[in-house]
Amino acid sequence: MSDVAIQVARRVLLPVALLLSVMVGLGLLVTRVLARSWPFTVEDTVNRELAADRTGGWNDVSLVFSTLASTQLIVVVTVLVALVLRLVLHRWREPLFLCAAVSAQALVFLLTTIVIDRNRPAVEHMDVSPPTSSFPSGHTSAATALYVGIAVLLALRAKSTPAKVAWWSLLILVPIGVAVTRMYRGMHHPSDVVASFVNGGTCVAIMARVVLDRSLRWGRAKLPSIGRPGGDVVEAPTPAAG
Repeated sequence: MSDVAIQVARRVLLPVALLLSVMVGLGLLVTRVLARSWPFTVEDTVNRELAADRTGGWNDVSLVFSTLASTQLIVVVTVLVALVLRLVLHRWREPLFLCAAVSAQALVFLLTTIVIDRNRPAVEHMDVSPPTSSFPSGHTSAATALYVGIAVLLALRAKSTPAKVAWWSLLILVPIGVAVTRMYRGMHHPSDVVASFVNGGTCVAIMARVVLDRSLRWGRAKLPSIGRPGGDVVEAPTPAAG
């Protein structure tokens, strides 16, 4: 196995696998071990109260936020933003970071739902229930990875602290709004969306460390020496991808 492959396994696959085990562990705690303990005993009450407070105006607002995190729109926005980043910055680092973060959270989400079988809240569902488990929320996880990932990239390029704060404040509202509206629409329990913040946020952190950190070196290249008798071979670090 090449040195680069080993580093990919250590820096990407291992952290993602560890995150998956944490998500499954959280799911088992919520659905089996602590299901009859506070605060999980009041989750149904929260969902019922949200359902009782539904109005036409809030229904429309919740639909907007829910749509912002739909699978189709997440894929479209991710691809479009990645293309814009590539065309503007003329490098693959930032597009790769965003696509990797969104893809990783999707993989962890899908594998977690296979293991954790949790019913949707016992209220009227405003959306058609997908075949996946209620734990975790795929909408919230995807919104966190995508919009927080964009916030990271914009904040890194911002030239002033107020600009960084503005980008973070604006984009962090999207996954928060998605989380609230998914509960409002009767599709998820509070613990489902909290776990999704963990999934999406951790995937952003993992990929930021792996892709955006220029101090990391990937493998070693064998370069012929110059000016040495016999043309000895020396090792030189491969420059970080730009």
